Parts: sequence; structure tokens; C-alpha cells
Amino acid sequence: MKPLVHMRNTINLSYGQKVFLLATVPLILAVFLIVLVVSSQSRQLAEREIQALETQLIQAKQDELKNYLSIARTAVVNTYGRAAPDDDEAKLAVSRELAAMLYGQDGYFFVFDYDGNNLVAPRQTYLIGKNWLGLDDANGVPITDELIRIARTGGGYHSFDWPKPSTGVNERMIVYVNGMQDWQWAIGTGIFIDDVLQKVATARADVETRITRTSYYIVAIAVGALIGVFLTGLFLNVRERRLADAKLKELTQRIIDTQEEERGRVARELHDGISQMLVGVRYTLELAKRWVGNPQKASDSLDKGIEGLGSAIQEVRRISRDLRPGALDDLGLGPALQALINDFSERTGISAEFETVVFRNRLDQDARIALYRIGQEALTNVERHANATHVEMSIRGHRNGAMLRVKDNGNGMIWPRPDRDGTAGLGLRNMQERIEQLGGSLRVLSTGTGRRTGTVIEAQVPLTHMLRPETAKKESA
Repeated sequence: MKPLVHMRNTINLSYGQKVFLLATVPLILAVFLIVLVVSSQSRQLAEREIQALETQLIQAKQDELKNYLSIARTAVVNTYGRAAPDDDEAKLAVSRELAAMLYGQDGYFFVFDYDGNNLVAPRQTYLIGKNWLGLDDANGVPITDELIRIARTGGGYHSFDWPKPSTGVNERMIVYVNGMQDWQWAIGTGIFIDDVLQKVATARADVETRITRTSYYIVAIAVGALIGVFLTGLFLNVRERRLADAKLKELTQRIIDTQEEERGRVARELHDGISQMLVGVRYTLELAKRWVGNPQKASDSLDKGIEGLGSAIQEVRRISRDLRPGALDDLGLGPALQALINDFSERTGISAEFETVVFRNRLDQDARIALYRIGQEALTNVERHANATHVEMSIRGHRNGAMLRVKDNGNGMIWPRPDRDGTAGLGLRNMQERIEQLGGSLRVLSTGTGRRTGTVIEAQVPLTHMLRPETAKKESA
């Protein structure tokens, strides 16, 4: 089991390697198929051309043989035509005349009688006077019997392997044979086609060389393409990594800035609110201590101290609620947003309306937190920048998930802001990043700037963050 786990860890590929394999494997398969198709088609085309060339060359040889035999028959036709079937002197004269008719380095005429006896073989005299019925070549092709059969049926061509007189090596030979029926002779001549076969073999070798060269070219182009893909992928990987590092640095800086801003806000609220309240309580208690002898004044001072402590407690609760509202965990998103907008309206004097449907805790925790923070950030922007007099907030569910909508009648805005190279402010960036982590979408709509046209912020989370009723009941319990 351990070797299997080790092997899985060994072949675990990075994202870049997977992308490279996805880009290169289809290319390699395509090149392999192209090489196969090109090689197959080239071989088929070349084979047809070679066969046509071989047929043409052999046809020329056959025509040549037919002309040679026609010349030989013309030379002996007078003697043969006037002789009787048993005229031995005429047969001897014709045999001598045919034996003397040599052409080329290996060309000659041969004669067999229909019984298989060789009568004329000027370049291979060892054949003369012997019976060669049943003679076959090295490949088992019948020779004498087939020549006699062809002569009896009127003449034709035959091909077999035969020793070449000039070299003594077996070569492919084509013969043309005809019959002298009155004398029961098979007369013929042959020509070796080793030169034709050599040309055909050379043509085939040339075709294979060209196919191999073409395959090398295709492979070289494929390798070049692979190198190009690799270098392009490497360039994009380096570029994307640099961009990712820059974005990571920017995000880290934003996180640090946000933390510092939040810490500063909490510090200011503690110093300006709770600290002053506690100082007032201390002063009131000290004053009450002085008036111990005067119960009425001491009681008034203690009442003021108790009132100051109550205010400090309320301020601590407000700060705690801003950091993490308990209503969000205890009651759900709707009541938490209701409390948020009520507090906003009381604090700023801006009229606010809230509308929702009963979710019954159907949103999961990530979606509830994200939508609450987006609503909180939207109200902060309205308070700081919009100069609005009225705000409407709604949270609804639909077929595609849930959507939070915040609308004001303030100045309006353009988003993303063109003077920031398409980047939003810190608050809007935080909204966008929160909703993108959930796979949702954020829209900021406005009809103009500088007038009381208002802004609409819509944050939508997908249906995947909606819990089933059974799960929601368990979480509520």
C-alpha cells in the first residue's frame, strides 16, 4: 500500500504541468496521426505509380520479345514452309540458323519439341539433347511444361527465374514462345528484366526515403511547435506569477490597511466614547465622595455616575455589535440587517426602510456573514459620501439564490472609477472580494453623478449557498 501512495505522490502534477500536458498531448497525437496518414497515402500513391512504371517497362520488353521472335520466324519461314513434317535436313538447317541468331549480351533463341527435348540453346549448350519435362525454377514455377503448353495454345508470355548467361546468377526472365505446329516445336526467346526490377526497387527506396524525410520534417515542425508552446507557457506562467505576486502584495497591503483602519476606528471609539464616559463616571463618583455629608447632592452625583456607566455599557455593546453582531448568529440575517438599519437611521437621522422575506435560516453561514458585511459597508458609504436623505434595503430569495439590494437617493457614482484605472475604493473592493469568494456577483448601478440620482448596490449569492429545509432546521436547533 505504501509504494502505491508513494507513486501517487510522485506523479502528482502541478497546475502548470497539467496545462502543458493538455496542450502537448493532443498536438503529439495529431502529429502521430498526420505522419501515419501522410505515410500511408504517399506509399499508396507511389505504389500505384511504381506499378504503372513496372507495367510500362515490362510491356516494352514484351513488345521487344515479340519483334525478335517475329524476325526469327521470318528468317526461317522459307525453309519451314517448304519442308515436310519429317524433313530432318530442313529441321537441322532451321536449328543452325536459329542458333546463329544472337542479340545483345544475353539474348538468344531456344527450341523445345513437344516431348520436352531441347533442340536449340546457343548460350547454354548443356541443355541441348536432353529432356527437360518437369523442370521448375528455384521458386517452384514450372518452365518446360508451361512453355510447351503455351506453344500448343498459340503462343504467349511466361516469366520465371533463370541463370543469366553473362553472370550465371539467377535473374527474373520474361520469354515469348510460339509454336511451329507442323514440326511440334516450341520456339521462343527471352529477356532478363533485372534492370526493370532494379529501377522499381530504386523507385521504392526513393519513395521510402522521401516518406522518411517528410516524417522527419513533420516531427521537426511538431518539436518546434512544442518548444514554442513550452516557451509561451513558460512566459505566461512567469507573467501570471508576477501578476499574482503583485496582486498578493496588494491584497496583503489592503488587509494590513484594513486592519489598521479597523484598529484606529476601535481605538478612536474607545478613546472618544467609553474613555470619556468612564472619566465622567470617575469624576461623578469623586464628587459624590465629597458630598457624603450631603445625602441629596451625593445621590444626584451617584445617579449621574450610574447613568454614565449605562452609557458606557451601551457603547461597548455597540462596538461589539459592529465587530460581530450577536443577532446574526442567534436570529439570522433578516433581524441582523433590521437592527443594523434601525441603528443607522437613529445615528445618522437618515430615514431608512427595510424589507425582507422569511428565510428560515436558509442561507449558510458564509453567505449570511458576507451579505451582512456588504450591507454594513454600503450603509457606511451612504453615511460618508452619498449625502442621501433616504435609504432602502431589501433581502430576497429567488430561483438563482439570494440578493441583497441597497438603494439611496444620494449623489450617485460611477463604478469602477475611471480616475483609478478601473479599481474601486477599499469598501467596494471588500464587497466585491467577499461576493466573489462565494461565486456570486456584485453590481453597482447609478444614473449619473453630481445630482440626487442615487446609487443601487445589488449583491447576489448563488443557489449553492441556500440550505435545504432539513439542514436549516438542524442549524436552527
